[in-house]
Amino acid sequence: MTSPAPSLRIVAVVLAAGGGSRFAGPTHKLLAPVAGRPLVVHAVAAAVEADIGPVVVVTGAVDVAAALAEAGLSLVTHVDNGRWAEGQATSLAAGIAAADRLGADAAVVGLGDQPGVPAEAWRRVATTAPAAAMVVATYGGRRRHPVRLGRSIWAQLPVIGDEGARALMAGRPELVTEIGCPGQPADVDTLEDLTRWS
Repeated sequence: MTSPAPSLRIVAVVLAAGGGSRFAGPTHKLLAPVAGRPLVVHAVAAAVEADIGPVVVVTGAVDVAAALAEAGLSLVTHVDNGRWAEGQATSLAAGIAAADRLGADAAVVGLGDQPGVPAEAWRRVATTAPAAAMVVATYGGRRRHPVRLGRSIWAQLPVIGDEGARALMAGRPELVTEIGCPGQPADVDTLEDLTRWS
């Protein structure tokens, strides 16, 4: 297994705070079962298995701590984003703030509703081009999560709205390194999406 460069302190951040408003199931989508486990467990387990550093889970609309503990993932750090309804940027800001408190040089950020992103994708993003300000996973040439965000650009990330680092990557392409990754990065947003994974 490839490890990050020793000088690069990395925190894995899983964003799991949204309301899941497009999901019409009987529970919040992050707690809906996928292959016998709650959806969010797949994403957090991949981040833990990647072993790139401490794992921070940013929550808001629903408490996922019990589901993670039941799956043996109780050693992650939980950060509550009380402003989750204001958009994903607030959750990213909460995750970056946690990474800052943990003394990280970079945060690798993934989404709690992507069960098909494996640990290897987290590892590749964490270990590719250590000096790059931003590293983004690609799947079939398309940029998706996870994304590594170096400390040097944290102050440039949005803190409001429903967009994370995408605008910064678009505006500063010279700062971005892409790395091809295995896996299936589709989000689970609706019941129809869920049936494709179940």
